[in-house]
Amino acid sequence: MKEIKRYLDNRDGIYSFYFEDLKSGYTYGLNENVQMTAAGCIKVPIAMALMKEIENNNFNIDDKVSITKNDMVSGKYSIIHEFSEKEYTIKELLIAMLIQSDNTAACKIVNLVGMDRINELIKDMKLYSTEVRKYPSENKIDDNKENVTTSHDLSKCLRLLSNNSYLNEEHSSLILETLKKNQVNTGIPFYLPHELQSTTANKIGTLKCVENDTALLNLPKGNFVFTVMSSNLPSNVYGLTTISRIGKMMFDMVDKDWN
Repeated sequence: MKEIKRYLDNRDGIYSFYFEDLKSGYTYGLNENVQMTAAGCIKVPIAMALMKEIENNNFNIDDKVSITKNDMVSGKYSIIHEFSEKEYTIKELLIAMLIQSDNTAACKIVNLVGMDRINELIKDMKLYSTEVRKYPSENKIDDNKENVTTSHDLSKCLRLLSNNSYLNEEHSSLILETLKKNQVNTGIPFYLPHELQSTTANKIGTLKCVENDTALLNLPKGNFVFTVMSSNLPSNVYGLTTISRIGKMMFDMVDKDWN
């Protein structure tokens, strides 16, 4: 993993990453506890908070929610705002938020659960460096008002889902299986063999000069969590190139040298 650190030392921008072998417990990180802009990755803890409230019987996953014109938020990957006003189940909003990174769905979920309540649940997950400060949006504002997290916290989310230690098995599996259907594989999974891409649960986050990806990888050598966060990039393409490159470096190390 030191090769990844050396590579990032020579790249423009600010970087953080965290790697964990879920079987052995081996970890390696760079700036893994430094708060950075979460972008779309904040939707993973939001999804977990929603499912916890369903387990608390405060909502039913099949409850229907009306989406009006006032609820609609545009976004690069969003789709609901293209449709007319209608009702969606909470499950449909969850799926749209995770697969399409749909901001209308995400904002409605934040409204339903409540931002303060989501942050309470995030603390219950012991994600002490993660905070929802604003409604998810593709527009970057003041850094002090952006949603924040760390590569360690995002990796912990996926570990909690993998071992069913925060949510029950049904709800943990729902989130992970939905993330496996992510339609954007430009980050960590980009250079993985196709058959491994389809078993990777990952969530990207993109804002101007910010690129993040957090992934649970089911590889022949075992199950691994790998999260990369970046900011102050020369361009988003530069960040995507960097993340996909170190995703390949990580996979090659595990594939060739891991016991």
